[in-house]
Amino acid sequence: MSHSLFTAPPRSNRLADLTAIILTFNEEKHIERCIRSASEVARCIFVIDSFSDDRTVAIAESFGARVRQHEFVNHAAQLDWALDNLPLNTEWVMRVDADEVITPTLAEQIRAKLPLAAKNVNGFLVCRYPTFMGTIIRHGGFPQWSLRLWRKGTAEIERRWMDEHMVLTTGESERLQGEYIDDNLNNITWWTNKHNGYATREAIDLLNRKYEFLPKLADAGKLTSQARLKRWLKDHFYLHLPLGLRAFLLFFYRMSLRLGFLDGMGGGFAFHFLQGFWYRFLADVKVREVERRMHSDNVDCVEAIKRELGIDPICATENNCKSA
Repeated sequence: MSHSLFTAPPRSNRLADLTAIILTFNEEKHIERCIRSASEVARCIFVIDSFSDDRTVAIAESFGARVRQHEFVNHAAQLDWALDNLPLNTEWVMRVDADEVITPTLAEQIRAKLPLAAKNVNGFLVCRYPTFMGTIIRHGGFPQWSLRLWRKGTAEIERRWMDEHMVLTTGESERLQGEYIDDNLNNITWWTNKHNGYATREAIDLLNRKYEFLPKLADAGKLTSQARLKRWLKDHFYLHLPLGLRAFLLFFYRMSLRLGFLDGMGGGFAFHFLQGFWYRFLADVKVREVERRMHSDNVDCVEAIKRELGIDPICATENNCKSA
């Protein structure tokens, strides 16, 4: 996972009327590549940094990005803060993760299609492929389509702890050819630590679906058809299966019915096992841990999450909140 499969292409002279927003924390391995890639299409690049203690900020500024610092709660809250507080002076806005690369095909599509977009088209869907241990993951539920470009003021982020999506509040969306490649250069120890944190957020999301302590989410009809189907299956099937067993069944589904085995027995199998089973099983264990705390301490779910996971889940809908 430490060797990049992709490099950013030379900068184009044709840029879209577009601002790119990149969220960072200790991304010195990725930020130069990401900014070079985003510079192929965006007139302005903002980096929203969560007080990195490495060279992320210095590198970002040296490559022309405008850096703002804001304390991190979760991805949804961070992006929501950016959309509310940045001086966005372009017609279009784009979200890019720090470890992502925009392929040349996608860059050309953005430059060509944004200026000619119909008035009723306020967003563009882009597909994403992750890499793992040198393997591009093309099966088992990938690629994933999501709204990554939108006209300023026409979209909002779902306020979720995990699996948040940008959704249009008005207008229609179209698909772009090309893709984002999620090519993280960190090692497997970093990856498992990161997904331990993700499992905590996923557990909060699972608990909220059961105990409903957060406000209702945006209308699912605004999501992509892929995200809508995934969420429907999760709500109507996955959540009703026993804890632990559902992680195993999801892994089997991804490897067999979604052809994950075609990604190979090296990085492909490792990815689908770790991301499709281990991570989901860990989230279920955290759910069970919180529910045991609810019963042992005779407290509600929110208080049990604070005591067991050290997080105030209500902060998902507030700004400037901190871990408990």
